[in-house]
Amino acid sequence: MTDRPIIFSGPMVRALLHGRKTQTRRMEDSPLRKCVPGDRLWVRESWKVHSIYNHLPPRDVPRSKVFYLADDGYAPRGSCGRPSIFMPRWASRMTLVVTDVRFQVLQDIAGSDAIAEGIARTEDSWWSGAPGQASPSAVGAFALLWNGLHGEQSWDDNPKIVALTFTVHQLNIDEMPKREAVV
Repeated sequence: MTDRPIIFSGPMVRALLHGRKTQTRRMEDSPLRKCVPGDRLWVRESWKVHSIYNHLPPRDVPRSKVFYLADDGYAPRGSCGRPSIFMPRWASRMTLVVTDVRFQVLQDIAGSDAIAEGIARTEDSWWSGAPGQASPSAVGAFALLWNGLHGEQSWDDNPKIVALTFTVHQLNIDEMPKREAVV
């Protein structure tokens, strides 16, 4: 079993935290193509540390209190937000355990899979998590989300992707037992 980092946007981090997101789709050439059930993914997200560490590069920031930009709670003033790509493993607060890996073309996504991607139901539509990205169908909302992440015509290109299903654990990967049971 392998541990790998995985990046999520703020809306998708919130979907993970609220239990709405249990799948992710990535381009076929992603390093995640090599995942197998039982692999663990530590979530990288936008973050910040206390301003006294602002001058330090991420690799030199000591283990300390981390503030996550996806949260609405308190965050230190005068501290710069840092991109998810630079989040160190010790600062991650979520671990995903892969339970299924499928290869398909993007537009083969089912409505239930689009919902598992974190698409939320509103009164009269489906919402991707980003402002102004709603659709009458869950798949339509997912298409809007995909285009927002990968470019305006990326849904129409219908690329080959890897679809990962996982369980979400709200704790750092190093706080989990090495071999989490695959559900």
